[in-house]
Amino acid sequence: MSNLQLEIKQMIIETLDLEDIGVDEIIDDEPLFVEGLGLDSIDALEIGLALQKRYGIKLKADSEETREHFASVNALAALVELHRVS
Repeated sequence: MSNLQLEIKQMIIETLDLEDIGVDEIIDDEPLFVEGLGLDSIDALEIGLALQKRYGIKLKADSEETREHFASVNALAALVELHRVS
């Protein structure tokens, strides 16, 4: 697990107040929504706001590309890396 993936997992836990879940329980390539972690659309909005606040990333809520970025911790890490480079 990279530092960025760990950072994203901690951000998800803090943002959503997931007190009963540790970073080791969030699998990098498992889905975050419905299956896997089981998050919902409200959670997605909160994570989106956290990404904007922490990394300056602005996403369109109704975009297919945004859904792909929110697929897993690995996908979110790739998004953050992409914005760090550009």
